[in-house]
Amino acid sequence: MPSPSPSSRAAQYTQPADGSASKLRSRFEQIRAQTEALTAPLSAEDCQLQSMPDASPAKWHLAHLTWFFETFILERFEPDFKPFDAGFRVLFNSYYNGVGDKYPRPKRGLISRPAFDEVLAYRAEVDERVLALLARRPNDSELETLLTLGLHHEQQHQELLLTDIKHALSFNPGRPAYAGHWPLAGISPQPLRWTGFEGGLLEHGFDPGLDGAFAFDNETPRHKVYVAPFEIGHRLVTNGEMMAFMADGGYRRPELWLAMGWDWAQATGAAMPLYWQVPDTQNGPYRNFTLQGLVQVDPHTPVCHLSYFEADAYARWAGARLPTEFEWELAARGVPAPPGQRAEGNFVETGAYHPIPLQQRSAGHPAQMFGDVWEWTQSNYNPYPGYKPWEGLVGEYNGKFMCNQFVLRGGSCATPQSHVRASYRNFFPPEAQWQFSGLRLARDSAAA
Repeated sequence: MPSPSPSSRAAQYTQPADGSASKLRSRFEQIRAQTEALTAPLSAEDCQLQSMPDASPAKWHLAHLTWFFETFILERFEPDFKPFDAGFRVLFNSYYNGVGDKYPRPKRGLISRPAFDEVLAYRAEVDERVLALLARRPNDSELETLLTLGLHHEQQHQELLLTDIKHALSFNPGRPAYAGHWPLAGISPQPLRWTGFEGGLLEHGFDPGLDGAFAFDNETPRHKVYVAPFEIGHRLVTNGEMMAFMADGGYRRPELWLAMGWDWAQATGAAMPLYWQVPDTQNGPYRNFTLQGLVQVDPHTPVCHLSYFEADAYARWAGARLPTEFEWELAARGVPAPPGQRAEGNFVETGAYHPIPLQQRSAGHPAQMFGDVWEWTQSNYNPYPGYKPWEGLVGEYNGKFMCNQFVLRGGSCATPQSHVRASYRNFFPPEAQWQFSGLRLARDSAAA
């Protein structure tokens, strides 16, 4: 079987920031260790769970991430390559048709073997071999390119691991907590304010000078887009505002919903965000399942686990709309960051594993643009003008999913901070709820 070929286009965007093999080695060790640390609160039985076809067991995530480095790096660059286990090539392939056969995604929870300990041994051996390869080829740009891509791929799966285990644990009647530190404290509510932007014919997309040394192919090429004058909410929509929508019959009013969204709501019986529970008494509080266990819904916390359909319906009810991804990016570009650092936000490193209320007032720019929740935009997930997928097998990474999906921006409380940038484009189908997805309102400017 031929070895995977690297991508010359990927190399243009994925060079390490300083070209240092030692720093890349450290980053490899840190990110790989962080993935395993995320499974530390879980039992082997927890790691076997698959609660729906769109989710994967934690054990599968650990193995698939290792498969990625073995298949795309060791197989290409290692002399006399031999796989850890030839059967893993099929078991832990996700969607790379060019690599070969795949085990059916909806049945990943049935893969009881290899055992969890064997998966950890697989990770340890591949890690050792990758680090040895990097030591032998410290200035190999192709190797550094694919290794950097693999690390960002791993960070994507760190978030998926958390959202997937949350969905799985939610079915346990004991409502077990993944984490044990509830991050919320008493916060005064902040009325929604609007921040205006003049728009114009502007550059959008990945810019190495603004976004760092790495981008996925779907963030390129940078191109001009006309943005009409608009206003955007200075904060995310909250649970309390979603409760007002619900109290006003929002889930029962077809005039607020897209036709597909109304059909989805009727078919699923949707009446509240995912993980919420009906109050025990007529005037009792809503509760929701979180990675901290079952808690009372806080009205000032950003609402999350909304489908695109719910976010769009809420925006209509509020007399506004969802922003386009270009409006969102323009607003995010104005958020200040500490010198030499990414924009601050509630990311996975905080250990909250849940959105948190707006802590302080922003000064002339929107707040909560990064972290907390992925923000639905009204933009279809389409290629940018001039887009070309990466060459080789990694070309299957993004481009083939550009159909029937919507773009989300900003990262979430389960996203690693170093993985987020203003140009980052996440995407999901409109019915997806299990990600930490919420919304921010936008509206046309009165000056338009």
